[in-house]
Parts: sequence; structure tokens; C-alpha cells
Amino acid sequence: MIFRDRDPKMTKAKAKTKVKTHKATKKRFRLSASGKAMHRHSGTSHLATGLTKKRRRNLRGTKAVHECMEPSIHAALNGYSN
Repeated sequence: MIFRDRDPKMTKAKAKTKVKTHKATKKRFRLSASGKAMHRHSGTSHLATGLTKKRRRNLRGTKAVHECMEPSIHAALNGYSN
């Protein structure tokens, strides 16, 4: 095995690792303009015929996440939502 010469400057000062966005969180949540984490309602992908019209109507759109979950979502998204 051949070892490459290392730069002595790089061995002393370690480079910081990048903070990566959690991709599963990015697919499920978006940040609003005011910074709130928004998500889709559950139970809307299929089998909606068994629900009442009122229930289907109320499940449309997005909803803000509870305040206790927002810090962890912001940390996972690393400030990016799109």
C-alpha cells in the first residue's frame, strides 16, 4: 500500500465537519416565512372514501407543528426547508 505525503499544516488543525440536513425531515416538513415548521395531515394518502366529507375537508392543507417539536425539526433541517 502506498501512503501519500500529508501536509503537516493539516495534521495540526482539524477541519470542522459540515452539518448535514436530515433528508427524511426535509421531505416531511417545511419552514414557513415566520419560521414555523409546517406538516401535512396524516391519513390523506389513500382510503379516504371511508372518511366523512367534513373529515376529508378538514384534513386538507398543512398545519403548524407543536412548539415542543420545533427545536428538533429546526436542528434537523439546519435552517433549510426546500
